[in-house]
Parts: sequence; structure tokens; C-alpha cells
Amino acid sequence: MNPLGTSQALTVTAVGGNGAVVDAGSLGSVPLPHRHCPTDLQVGDLLTVFIYLDARGQPVATTQTPTIQVGEFAYLRASDNTDYGTFMDWGLDKDLLVPFGEQHRPMQAGRYYIVHAYVNGADGRITGSSKIDKFLDDDRPHAFKAGQPVDLLVANTTDLGFKAIVDNSHWGILYKNEVEERLSFGQRKPGFIKRVRPDGKLDLTLQLQRHKRDQHAKKIMDHLHANQGFVSLHDKSDPRLIEQTLGMSKGAFKRAVGGLYKEQVIAIEPNGIRLIEN
Repeated sequence: MNPLGTSQALTVTAVGGNGAVVDAGSLGSVPLPHRHCPTDLQVGDLLTVFIYLDARGQPVATTQTPTIQVGEFAYLRASDNTDYGTFMDWGLDKDLLVPFGEQHRPMQAGRYYIVHAYVNGADGRITGSSKIDKFLDDDRPHAFKAGQPVDLLVANTTDLGFKAIVDNSHWGILYKNEVEERLSFGQRKPGFIKRVRPDGKLDLTLQLQRHKRDQHAKKIMDHLHANQGFVSLHDKSDPRLIEQTLGMSKGAFKRAVGGLYKEQVIAIEPNGIRLIEN
């Protein structure tokens, strides 16, 4: 893995008056300036550093922690406009450049913008972009599941609510009638996948509601767990068979199955119900 643009624990291979050197794998031996060296640093230590390119295009390490790493989005302040683009404060001595061609709208110094960090294929430098959609491929398959905890970055508003970037990879929506707190643009929040729609789009929630299962639903879940996750009963099954197998009426069975299906922990198949709970 290319360590450029990410914080990693690397081995210190040399320590001297000008600083230290770390083994950065494919990038070779990378210098760590003295001002970023811990006072008790020794050869052989594992040290967490962030690697980027200096003004000459050479890899350099720092123990400073940036606000954003390659592949991530963050809400950053524009510190300066230049002839090349806008520099953003990302917590390092050297600011992050967002070229004019990567600005969704012209940036102004002192204002905040949501920016994505990536490695520019033209010169290999870590570069910023405020063209958010360019880096969110909602047509790409994903493995998100209902109830899964995720990291959210509030990035837009719609008539329905708030659009948020989910785990730096996909769009999701928080419905305004379900949000009980004030949200602001650029705010980062922990959240959950509420539902994965049939088209793969993501509905989000800030507080996962766990529905209390009644005794009939619990019986069905216990039976599924004890029988390889499947029971050959459905809404056309003989009421006597349901009573014999689960000890409940057909009406109670159908209500419980409906509730479990809404929780997305079971799938209803032609010949029965199957457990899909994680």
C-alpha cells in the first residue's frame, strides 16, 4: 500500500541532529524533520507519521495529524488564494492546494468548504477538490446494511432533509421529520444505515431505533437460530402446523413475521422464512 497521504505506524531507521528517517515501504527512506521528532525517539521505534510531498516534490514525514487524509472528505477553511488555486488549512505546516479546475465554485479566503483529498495523477501530489460528486459513485455496489454504524458528513439540504456523505463513499439522506437536533453544513456525526432501498440508495438515522420484539417474534427468532436459519412456514401454511411448530396462532405468526420483515432480519421466501440478521 502506498503510504502517501495516510497516517501509518512506520519504523524509525535513523536518528540524527537534523531529525530522523522512517521506512516508508514503496516510498523508501523518508525524512522526518527534527521539529516533529519526539524527544526520546530511537532507532527501531514504531512512530505514527503522515507522509506528503514537500515543495520540491520529495516525500517528507510529519507527526502532525491532518484534518483530512487521502480518500476522505472534510470541512476545511480556505487560507489563501494564489495564481494556482486556493490553499486550505488541513492542520499541517504546508497547506492543501485546491486548483481552480477542482473548485465547484470560486473559493474565497476565510470561508469553509467541503473538500476531498486525492493523489493527483499528473504530479503525484496530494490535491484537494470541492467537486464532491466527482468522488462519490452512487452507482458503485456497496455492502451497507440496515443498522450498520457509519460516519456522516452533512453536505447538503433538500426538500426531504439533509444529504450526508456516508463513510467517504456514498450519498445518504437524513429525513428532516426524523432529525431532532440542529444540523449544520460540514458537520460530522456518527449515524446508522436506517434502510437500503431497492435501488441501493441509503436512508440514514442518527439514533437507531430498536423495536422491542414481542414473545411471538422471539419464538420465531429462537426457532430460526435453532434450525439453520430457516423455517418452512408461511402465510398459506395450515394453522395447525403453525400451532404445532411454534405454539402460536396463525394470526400471531403473521403479525410477528411482518414485524421481523420490517426490521430486515428475515427474508420471506415462497416456501418459508429465512434469517438474514447479521
